[in-house]
Amino acid sequence: MMTAKTLLGNYALRQTGTRAEILSIFLQEQRALSQREIESSMKRSCDRVTIYRTLSTFMEKGLVHKVLDHSGVTKFALCTSECGESGSHKHDHIHFTCTNCGKTLCVDDVAIPSLTLPPGYLAKEVNVLIQGTCANCSLN
Repeated sequence: MMTAKTLLGNYALRQTGTRAEILSIFLQEQRALSQREIESSMKRSCDRVTIYRTLSTFMEKGLVHKVLDHSGVTKFALCTSECGESGSHKHDHIHFTCTNCGKTLCVDDVAIPSLTLPPGYLAKEVNVLIQGTCANCSLN
């Protein structure tokens, strides 16, 4: 299993307590998280600006990507494939938001259908959000 320390080393990021704790939260939760969710999950005292800067650094390095959920809140999720720096993420996948529990997950094993844009349009990124009930909530 990947550890926060290993991830920071793999992405040539300085090891700090805040970075390690934020990555540990992502590794434990295995879902997309908002900045507020991260802040409330942290055991150490950390201000919003530090969390924001840490998430921005992780995005620049290709360690996390942004996920928009049905409410318009920006969430962040660990990249499952190696992405490049400068935000050049090399994966397009579906996101699923459970309308019951509110969790947002990356669904990597479902292909995004091919889309044909009108002449002159160039896609840089594709975001697909499916809303419904997750497997855990469907059982309850």
